[in-house]
Amino acid sequence: MLTKIREKSQGAFAGVILTVICVPFFLWGINNYINDGQEAPVASVGKKDFYQRDVTKAYEKYQQSLGGLATDDQSIKLQALRKLIKDEVLLQYVHQKGLTVTDDAIRDFIQTLPYFQTDNKFDEQKYKQLLGQQRMSSSEFVAQIKNALVMEQFQQSILDSSFATPYDLEHFFKIQNQTRDVEYVTIPTTTANTSLSDSDINAYYQAHQTAYQLPEQMAVEYIELTLDDIAKTIEVTDEKLKAFYDEQAAQYSTPERRKISHILFEINDNQDEKTALEKATQAKAQLATKDFASVAQALSDDKLTGKAGGDLGLFNAGVMDKEFDNAATALKQGDVSAPVKSSFGYHLIKVTELTPAQVKPFDSVKAQLTKAYQKSQAENAFYQQAESLTEISYQNSDNIKVAAEQLSLTVKKTGLFTKTAGEGVAADEKIRSVAFSDEVINGTNSTPIELDAEHLVVLRVLEHKAAENKPLEQVKSVVVNALQTQKAQQHAADIAKEIKTKLLGGESLAKVAAEYKLSVQKATGLTRMKKEFNVVLNEAIFKAAKPVADKPSIFSVALPSNEQIVVSLSKVQDGAMTQEDKKRAVLATKNIAKAIGDSEFNALINTLEQKADIEVNLPNSPAAQ
Repeated sequence: MLTKIREKSQGAFAGVILTVICVPFFLWGINNYINDGQEAPVASVGKKDFYQRDVTKAYEKYQQSLGGLATDDQSIKLQALRKLIKDEVLLQYVHQKGLTVTDDAIRDFIQTLPYFQTDNKFDEQKYKQLLGQQRMSSSEFVAQIKNALVMEQFQQSILDSSFATPYDLEHFFKIQNQTRDVEYVTIPTTTANTSLSDSDINAYYQAHQTAYQLPEQMAVEYIELTLDDIAKTIEVTDEKLKAFYDEQAAQYSTPERRKISHILFEINDNQDEKTALEKATQAKAQLATKDFASVAQALSDDKLTGKAGGDLGLFNAGVMDKEFDNAATALKQGDVSAPVKSSFGYHLIKVTELTPAQVKPFDSVKAQLTKAYQKSQAENAFYQQAESLTEISYQNSDNIKVAAEQLSLTVKKTGLFTKTAGEGVAADEKIRSVAFSDEVINGTNSTPIELDAEHLVVLRVLEHKAAENKPLEQVKSVVVNALQTQKAQQHAADIAKEIKTKLLGGESLAKVAAEYKLSVQKATGLTRMKKEFNVVLNEAIFKAAKPVADKPSIFSVALPSNEQIVVSLSKVQDGAMTQEDKKRAVLATKNIAKAIGDSEFNALINTLEQKADIEVNLPNSPAAQ
């Protein structure tokens, strides 16, 4: 199960796991786990309280998942709060049911996480350092991983137990391959004859001021800690470099490449050791006048390699017996060994290709070696300073200069930037997301932001400009265009409504179209995936109700181009599985089963929420609904 979670990471609680394991990297700092008892909770699920800082951190993570493009902050915060509540409801349920994962399974899972690995192996020092940066104990971290994994496993158990019947598959393709016949008219929009008064323009501007705003802006001062900067301070001497060069010899060497072939004379029930040796000796004599490959083909008891002239491919020491390895290693290219005994029998070995090992001279790799040495020596200092940066910036949360002075870092500044765009360090979405968080706006140092594994940044607000409305005089032409478009859209919608009313009253589409000087278009045999047909219109057609008692289904569709389309749906023909569908039946069955499992899981969560003791203390919040 844990392997499946690592491979897929696609369930509703994969996000929970990723949030937990990325503690050092995605802003889920120590504030989430400290409660001084003075703050009133924002929400409660049973005995579990959530505070504003919990919602804020969840909101920041949510913003990151949306690429920092969401503009409705309040809506995103409510979604984040709902997610916290849903997760807690399920967590309490699985604990109530006594579900758990073993300590060994949790340990194995953590040790496979790339954040805690060096050279593809678990690095306990890195693990402790990264947790230390967040002032989180290993037991706290393990507890969170345990909760996330048990929720993920519970969800996966529901998905894995879901299945699709042949009826489900047949019903799916019955709908998927359905065809529909329609007639429709298109009502264009035009702004040519739209007259606007000053009062109309002003009223529209007042109602839509947020659409004509200068966006919220922020400038920050910041300090950054990088492994490269620390590495540059590491003293280098030829003596140190040469010692490092010797330690890292494999990095600057090309290993020997040796291909071999053999002729085998087996020792078995039908052939004793003496006979095998005699045959090997005789074969060796034949090689004075015959090609090795032809002798191998004719005489080798290893029939598989014998067909290929005895080719064993690249030689890897340790695969065969020690005597075989020693002989194969000692031969020069083109040489053939004397008979060599192994547990299989006697071999004649030939080296068919030999490229000697090569080591790059010290002087040729000195520049590369210097950087590698400095970086390796700087790693411990980087992790130590990263821990200090986290601690100092937290303890002096109202002053970024203290951390800068104690760690000999330079305080830098940005120009103004928005939530969606910036220059320099603010070009990074992670920076912008944290910069516009409540903590930073309110004057608190940010927790260290990991731009990558070797680059940390701490921010502090320098200047904050709230969004402000542009004066009407500045945006009047844009407002006029928007209002004209709105009135034109409304006019088209009114015409569409009139046409629908007449069609529902029994008039024919051809007659009504002529009355409004519109042309009737037809589409027969439409399928859900008809690429050449208007996508928006096609989707609406297949969402529409089927005709009843031979009466067409009448409906209208607003296109992104602002046109209105009135549609008369006259025929719906159920589909059937095609030969091509039958080839994809296994995948389709799997996807249908997953959809059923997702539906069952969501239904369970909804039921648990209805039964849970949930209290939300946000004024007028729909989160409690």
